[in-house]
This record gives sequence, structure tokens and C-alpha cells, in this order.
Amino acid sequence: MDNLYTVLMTAITTLGGATAFRFYEKRMAKKEENENFIKNDCRTRIAKLEALLERSSEEKDELRATILQLTAEVAKLQTEVKYLMDKNKTGI
Repeated sequence: MDNLYTVLMTAITTLGGATAFRFYEKRMAKKEENENFIKNDCRTRIAKLEALLERSSEEKDELRATILQLTAEVAKLQTEVKYLMDKNKTGI
């Protein structure tokens, strides 16, 4: 009878250990999938942010060039206005 209990306990322990091992194995696989998902998500977001940063830099350069062009045109117009006002004062 003691041998029967010993065999029974050994069988239960062995089956329980195998089941626990499979449980932890699946748990580790899910954890690894989750970590890989987070890494891939971060990579995707970083790539998008880098593209936005590059586009923003290009837009900034274009706007800077436009501002320089407009500043030159304003200076030219100021000179013309000054010339016309001087011409108007002299009555010519």
C-alpha cells in the first residue's frame, strides 16, 4: 500500500511538474512576443518621428529662404517709396 502511494505521488508530481513547465514556457513565449511588439512599435515610431523632423527641417529652410526674399523685396520697395516721396517733394 505504501508503494502504491509512493508511485501515485511520484506520478502526480511528475505530471504536475511537466504541466507547470509548459505553463511557464508559454508564459515566457508571450512575454517575449510582448517585448518584441514593444520594440517593433518603438522602431516604427522613431522612424516616423525622424521623417517628421527631417520634413520640418526642410520646411524651416524653405521658410527662411522665403523670409530672406521678402526682406529684400521690402527693402527695394522702401527705397522706391523714399525716391518717389523725395521726387514728389521737389515737384519734379
